[in-house]
Amino acid sequence: MSGSVDLTSRVRAALDTVSDPATGKGLLASGRISGLVVREDGRIGFVLETSAGAADEPLRQAAEAAVAAVPGASAVTAVLTAHSDTPPGASQRPSAAPSSIQPSGSPRGVPAPPRRPARHIVAVASAKGGVGKSTVAVNLAVAAARAGLRAGLLDADVFGPSLPTMMGTVGRKPELTPAKKLEPLTAHGVTTMSLGYLVSPDNPVVWRGPMVVSAVTQMISDTAWPEDLDILYIDTPPGTGEVQLTLVQHLPLDGVIIVSTPQEVALADVRRGVGMFRKTAVPVLGVIENMAWYELPDGTRDHVFGEGGAQRTANELSTPFLGALPILSELRKGGDAGAPAAGGDGVASTAFALLNDAVLDAVASAPGKPAPVLLFE
Repeated sequence: MSGSVDLTSRVRAALDTVSDPATGKGLLASGRISGLVVREDGRIGFVLETSAGAADEPLRQAAEAAVAAVPGASAVTAVLTAHSDTPPGASQRPSAAPSSIQPSGSPRGVPAPPRRPARHIVAVASAKGGVGKSTVAVNLAVAAARAGLRAGLLDADVFGPSLPTMMGTVGRKPELTPAKKLEPLTAHGVTTMSLGYLVSPDNPVVWRGPMVVSAVTQMISDTAWPEDLDILYIDTPPGTGEVQLTLVQHLPLDGVIIVSTPQEVALADVRRGVGMFRKTAVPVLGVIENMAWYELPDGTRDHVFGEGGAQRTANELSTPFLGALPILSELRKGGDAGAPAAGGDGVASTAFALLNDAVLDAVASAPGKPAPVLLFE
């Protein structure tokens, strides 16, 4: 433990040897560094807060080099995230990828054509917190992988990233590719990326809106997603705010799945969520009702949160109903243990295999959506 503390002190001192051009102080003293993670094996990560449009890639490289020179540092990852006064809706490009970096086979100075990170891209949303959206997203991705698809999962919940816990990847950290992209982590056959890989779980993320947007766009554009992914699920945070709009603006979503529990307090948010995605021309693939009932020992069903509310709401909104999931202890246990139940042999595995088929059918029949300008190079 003392060795880790000593290394942390040396890293902090190294960061302050790099001057912030705006204040003349060291990066740490000027408040430019957040999310500092120093692991016992010498892997180090931190976030450098920058101003949108500022040429801070050299500063990032300088900070990374200073930390890499610290005795005991084995690998260093520095990520830029922007704070900006740019009005909402204005175009912002993340600044972590240096413009001089070109993909292999692309002539210097000639931008490569944009590409999709996966053949199909599906967001999983809830509009309401606490309905099991992340559980559904994780298990859908695992079910897709188990069905033989090349599946990916992006955890876009910046303030509460749960993917590392639910996929059993806590403590693992992405490496950097030669092109300075983050190498995603693979677990249970799924290619994954989460801010939880870069920020210590003990440190709360206290960021302004533009910084959240920048972090999400960087996880999209600065991750070396495999070129052969069949489907990429995106676990979105609750609500209908900036993260959802960022995904809509920067990714060619094939559609969105809305997760809800049956009670009215959750269904009111479902209606708002469906309305938001329809306004942004994203196809609503359907609604999944979670925690629909609890099966008693005698086989009868106790509809703890009400019966059939999500299905009725889906019908009212002319939105497909993809299915209902009961309250299952194996789902909770699997999520806590980092072993998603969809990868097992229980009731949840069968349920998510059927839901995976329903989602793929919904994607195949969804209307086309014009692709926006992408961030991939």
